Amino acid sequence: MSAQEYKHIVRIIGNDIPGDKKVLVGLAQVRGVGRSFALAILDTLGISPATSMGLVSDQDVGRIEALLKDPLKAGFPAWFLNRRKDIETGSDRHLLTSDIEFTVRNDVEREKALGSWRGYRYTYGLKVRGQRTRTTGRKGGAVGVAKGGKVQPAKSGDVTAAGAAEAAAPAADAAKGADAKAAGAKAAPEEKKG
Repeated sequence: MSAQEYKHIVRIIGNDIPGDKKVLVGLAQVRGVGRSFALAILDTLGISPATSMGLVSDQDVGRIEALLKDPLKAGFPAWFLNRRKDIETGSDRHLLTSDIEFTVRNDVEREKALGSWRGYRYTYGLKVRGQRTRTTGRKGGAVGVAKGGKVQPAKSGDVTAAGAAEAAAPAADAAKGADAKAAGAKAAPEEKKG
């Protein structure tokens, strides 16, 4: 092969794959395609997994993309796909790239809207798939005593809101005490008269 046919970057389903990677590793970089799925694709198309991605012809790249978009047409079994019996369509599909995140997010929102037990668990950030929660999955909230640093003494010139409130408290108590004495003094003579 000539140097002109070598491609430094190969684009497959919106993913830029470096040309120096092996085809098997490069295909596995596409979200929704694992190593076993990539190997099955290469076996079906008759492409060597050890070939560099940059040496794959444009025709083979097109065949790979076509197979990724519709693996059932190529004879892949339904259990090999990552989205079987889709809720909206009822068909078996294989999701790739951003479709995976979008579909999962929709599934979670649907569960929350239905008010199902799974939706309840998702809403409160708890484990959904029956895992143990007695000792694991603890996040947020303080358990035990939080360690803190040393409290620095306040400077004589600094007046904070807390310091001002503490300074005003004795004056307020003294004023209440004076009011109580005055009220007691007025009430006492009236009792003697009556």
